[in-house]
This record gives sequence, C-alpha cells and structure tokens, in this order.
Amino acid sequence: MRHTAPCLVVALLSALAVSLTSCEGAGLYDHAVRYVPLPGEEAAAKGARDYDPVTVHTQPEMWRDVPVSLFGVVVGRTPGPGGAAYVTMTIRRLEPRNLCEYAADETSCRTTVSDRDFGLVHAVVALRHEDDIGEHSLGSGSLLRIVGPLSQESDPSDGNPVVRATFYRHWPRYFFVTRSAAASMRQ
Repeated sequence: MRHTAPCLVVALLSALAVSLTSCEGAGLYDHAVRYVPLPGEEAAAKGARDYDPVTVHTQPEMWRDVPVSLFGVVVGRTPGPGGAAYVTMTIRRLEPRNLCEYAADETSCRTTVSDRDFGLVHAVVALRHEDDIGEHSLGSGSLLRIVGPLSQESDPSDGNPVVRATFYRHWPRYFFVTRSAAASMRQ
C-alpha cells in the first residue's frame, strides 16, 4: 500500500507535464485547427508576395526583386552552392483549415495543403542541422514553406524558377497531410 502514493504522484506529475506542453501552442509542426506561424515566421514573410506560377512565367518583370512565399512538397534534393541544399518542389496551396483526426483534440491536427500541385519550383536553402541529417531530415515527401527572392537565373535542366530562401519551415514526411486525407480526417 505504501508504494501506491508515489506511483500516483508520478502519474499526476506526468499528466501535468503533458497538459502544460499542450498549452504552449501549435508547436513546430502546427498541430492546430488553423495554420499557426512560428515565432519570426510572419516577420520573415512580411512584404512577400504569394507565389503565382502563371504570372512568374508570363510577367517575370513583376517578380524581380520581390520576395515570394510558397508551400511545396519536396520531390528532389541535391547539394547546392556553399553547402546549401538545392531542392525541387511541387507547389501547393495552404488549405484554410487543417485536417484533424479527432474533433476535440487539436494535437491531432496536421498542416494541410492541396492535393493538386501547381508546377515545379527550385530553392536554395541553408538547412539547420536537424533538417539536414537525421531521422526527420528534409527529403522527398517533406513539406516546405519558403520565403525569399527569385533568382535571376532559372534552373538549367527545366527552366523553372529558383528561389533563394531567406526563411524556411520544414515538415518531415508524414508530419503534414494533403486535402485527400479528408476521407479519414475531419475539418
């Protein structure tokens, strides 16, 4: 009987720790009903235009010297200049609401992007260590939010634009969903 009280205290402290961490916000991978920017993300994107693949190609002069903001699913990664990563992405639209596995539990929500892609874009990204190597490193199937200016040169292999990222946010594979998950998740 004497051992029951310490076990109960440990269980209560564990439950308290979990509940306190869940009050800190959406967290690194945006576990909230609506998209929640990380600290500094809104400031990094201030003044950036949402990337429009049609007008980038038809009116390139409108996009010179203007930072862009876009979401994309990574389809390729190679070494880039100066130790950066050179990333190829399919452009996606951020959905207005994230999908959630359970209606009453925001921790079950995942950042949600469109199923449909809107073309290809490349980015030069100086990765943080945790995104460069390791279990959750950036690779095919990752989601990126990129902010930065378009390079004056396009990719030599396919002619698509190249963004020089001044800010990025990374979701490893399986840490976000596309709209197709609506069949098994709620909005």
